[in-house]
Amino acid sequence: MVSLEDSHSTSNRFPLTRNCYSPSSTTSSKISRNIGRSMRTIRSNFFQDDNSCTFNGSVAAKSVCVSENLTDSVIDLRLGELASRSPKWSKQSSEQEQDFLELSHAFSDFSACSSDISGELQRLASLPSMAVVPQREGEDGDPEPEPCLGFLQRENFSTEIIESISPEDLQPTVKICIDGLQSSSIAVKRSAAAKLRLLAKNRSDNRVLIGESGAVPALIPLLRSTDPWTQEHAVTALLNLSLHESNKVIITNAGAVKSLVYALKTGTETSKQNAACALMSLALLEENKTSIGVCGAIPPLVSLLLNGSNRGKKDALTTLYKLCSIKPNKERAVTAGAVKPLVALVAEQGTGLAEKAMVVLSSLAGIQEGKDAIVEEGGIAALVEAIEDGSVKGKEFAVLTLLQLCVESVRNRGLLV
Repeated sequence: MVSLEDSHSTSNRFPLTRNCYSPSSTTSSKISRNIGRSMRTIRSNFFQDDNSCTFNGSVAAKSVCVSENLTDSVIDLRLGELASRSPKWSKQSSEQEQDFLELSHAFSDFSACSSDISGELQRLASLPSMAVVPQREGEDGDPEPEPCLGFLQRENFSTEIIESISPEDLQPTVKICIDGLQSSSIAVKRSAAAKLRLLAKNRSDNRVLIGESGAVPALIPLLRSTDPWTQEHAVTALLNLSLHESNKVIITNAGAVKSLVYALKTGTETSKQNAACALMSLALLEENKTSIGVCGAIPPLVSLLLNGSNRGKKDALTTLYKLCSIKPNKERAVTAGAVKPLVALVAEQGTGLAEKAMVVLSSLAGIQEGKDAIVEEGGIAALVEAIEDGSVKGKEFAVLTLLQLCVESVRNRGLLV
């Protein structure tokens, strides 16, 4: 993660809102603030490079011959042993499935999920030219303070300006934004959601204050906005807020899940990606996994897996992995047709998706319906091909997934020959 240094904030760095609340201060002070995870860098790699793939606990010991030096002869030996195994060995399958899920724990780390890059790029694209404008004689170099409504009417606020708001100004600023969310003007709603999105982007203390100030219930109706940019800002604001643990409960209790699923179905590409990641964040609370599945999140996640960009597919894979740690959601994923695109992704090279798809397949192989679907969609052949041509990590995951598929099935073991 990129560490952020404490920033310096003065009373005149953000004149647009300060004059609306309190008299200006003439002294500068260094503001200490708690920095949360930066949404600019929150998308990290799901895995490290090939040489850094390590496993913990009993799985590392069980698969030492695979993870330390995975050669063709070792693979042949392991698969040969597998094909000759007695069905009695199947008693270990439940333990093995749990081990596999544990070894792939890094896959479910939320730091692998979405970033709030899209809003920053959109903002930069809309900035006016940086050409120097001659200053008229007698003009002050500082911008003239705007009325409070002007704060929301301005479209082009940089992250730096938003984040420079001093702590004493933050609460009234948030109050202006929350009031703006309930405006009759769609432009004001959109701007208010965008400001909250930026305020919650990097600072954990901001996320706490915004969550406690009642912004969440005001953001949720905008998830169903017919204006795509308003919807996108609202989705991403909730994603940013959900990074703080206490806000996960606030967002869930406010009834956001169904509206996030709606945005996942109907939004822009960015809205869909960030809705998926917001659901992933909420699913970090174990009690939310069932309700997210019941609210219909899995079919649109499968659709994103089929039709999304590379980033969208990664977000869908991450969220599916987390949700499918419980049996009802595994069943929903199989019913929604998740297996076919997962098998297709296993065969893709150079996208960084193959290993992730194998981990999700291994989760679905934890139920009989999942095993059957994987075999029917040609999953065994795809996994064998991954052993032959894939990365070191890919070979390890492919072997372990094949073990899951074949440990209780003579028929499936026969398909390896």
